[in-house]
Amino acid sequence: QVQLVESGGGLVQAGGSLRLSCAASGSIFGISTMGWYRQDTGKQRELVASIDRDGSTNSADSVKGRFTISRDNAKNTVHLQMNSLKLEDTAAYYCNVGVITTARSILNVWGQGTQVTVSS
Repeated sequence: QVQLVESGGGLVQAGGSLRLSCAASGSIFGISTMGWYRQDTGKQRELVASIDRDGSTNSADSVKGRFTISRDNAKNTVHLQMNSLKLEDTAAYYCNVGVITTARSILNVWGQGTQVTVSS
C-alpha cells in the first residue's frame, strides 16, 4: 500500500514560520495532486494549498502571500512553507496525495496529521 509521513508541525509565535513536509512511500506508480488541508476543533476540514504534477498551484485566500506549497516529484514529497503565521492558522494539518499504485489502482491517501499551534 501507500504511506504518508508528515513532519514539521509545532508551536510557534505569531509572525513566525514553520515548514511542513510529507513524504509518500510504498507501491507508487505515480502521483497526481498533492495538497495540505487543515482542521481546527469544531470546524470543517479545509483546503490550504495544492499542487499538481506540473507545478500549478491552488491555495486558500486566507493563506495567499504567506504560505507556499512545493513538491519534489523525484522524492514523492510535498512541502508547505508557512510564513507570517497568525493565531487563526492554528489547526491540525493533513497531507493529501492522489496516488496511482503499481497495480494501477487510484487512491486518495491522507496523512495522520500534524499539529500547528500559533501563540500570541
